[in-house]
Amino acid sequence: MLNLTSNAKAHTCDGVSRRDFIQVGSLGAVGLSLPQLVEAQETGAVQDKHDDRNVIMIFNLGAPSQIDTFDPKPDAAAEIRGPFQPIQTASPEMTLTEILPRHAKIADKFSLVRSVYHSGAAVHDTGHQMMQTGRLFSGGINTPHAGCALSYLRGRKTDLPAHAILPEPMGSTGGNLPHGQDAGFLGKSFDPFVLNADPSKKDFKVPDLLPPPEIGEARLNRRRKLRDVVEDTVKEFENSENAELLGSNFEAAFRLMTSPAAREAFDLSKEPEKVRQRYGLNRFGQCCLLSRRLIEAGVRFVTVNTFLTVFNEITWDIHGSNPFTSIAGMKDIVAPMYDQAYSALIEDLEDRGLLENTLVCNLAEFGRTPRVNPAGGRDHWPQCYSVYFAGGGVRGGQVVGASDPNGGFPAERAVDPANVVATIYHSLGFDLDTMLPGPNGRPFPLVDFGKDAITELF
Repeated sequence: MLNLTSNAKAHTCDGVSRRDFIQVGSLGAVGLSLPQLVEAQETGAVQDKHDDRNVIMIFNLGAPSQIDTFDPKPDAAAEIRGPFQPIQTASPEMTLTEILPRHAKIADKFSLVRSVYHSGAAVHDTGHQMMQTGRLFSGGINTPHAGCALSYLRGRKTDLPAHAILPEPMGSTGGNLPHGQDAGFLGKSFDPFVLNADPSKKDFKVPDLLPPPEIGEARLNRRRKLRDVVEDTVKEFENSENAELLGSNFEAAFRLMTSPAAREAFDLSKEPEKVRQRYGLNRFGQCCLLSRRLIEAGVRFVTVNTFLTVFNEITWDIHGSNPFTSIAGMKDIVAPMYDQAYSALIEDLEDRGLLENTLVCNLAEFGRTPRVNPAGGRDHWPQCYSVYFAGGGVRGGQVVGASDPNGGFPAERAVDPANVVATIYHSLGFDLDTMLPGPNGRPFPLVDFGKDAITELF
């Protein structure tokens, strides 16, 4: 938790104490200053024409079974093909299974990659790291989430943070390793804003937009006047010795809490009930709706975690026995919720003219074993799985790569997590040779040498 108070009696030039300004938890980075952004553009790290590109990353924590969703194998043996029938889609190149009928109707708007693999351990945490950062953490070096790299290279557009995570960061998935959802070696100032709330609840409120309970009414009233105070005295303040009080985290927190635009963006009551129902009145559906609102309001990157853990709830983690999910549970609960929210998001973005500049990528940490296990589920399988992309310059209706007849290994155009993350950066217009300030100030490549984007998608 970032606590922006202290016992010091530092004051602005009008006598308002820094302690009176703001107290806030888990706030993200301010991102680049204007001079930093200009420098990045001049060096080619950022393409001006892509400055309006955004990303919504939907992370399917738990890992869907590729054979039961995006890569059906109707000609395989029964213990491999599973119980679901393939269905035709809006794309002649693509078949899906019957548990994703709404995906099928909009298949011309997204493109599948059916040949993703990784060589890390078959545990959730390692896949989370690799798919969100492009690397497996080693040597005590935690590499930054793609959204945090974007925060560093582009900064924010508005008072809202550059990168947000909905509804919460990933929780325990059994490995006790970092999940790769923060800024890593870039530092805490580039960490994402974290919602830490369920937008489907009737009493939904954003914790970091609320004054802490220990702030009394008099102090709250003073806080309401702070933006005007700062704006009226900014030049004088910048020239004073107290300017250092407004560090990047502090400024970001202040701007967020005092911004009417921020409050508007997070206020789902502004949406017609019909729209909220279209997404689904559940946590994931409302997070998808909120992601659209945040992109509209100027957030550059939104990460939506479909689930927060794999334990004791119905998720994509279909081992088949408690505390995990069966294939039937995936069909009856997970897939309908997911199918509804994703299709609503894509159609809504398109209707609002946002899809072309917003890359929606649906990722997972690995796939599932080709053979159904004795418990009626499928186990961890990083050797082959599917991801997919829409918007952000991607041509819809394509299938890139292919798995073998049993869906167990890539047969064509094998790609790894670094290629997936490079694809996100490519859509954003980044030069993949860009260097980040790594540990001890040493240059650190945005992506590893030789790891190219999946350019067939564009």
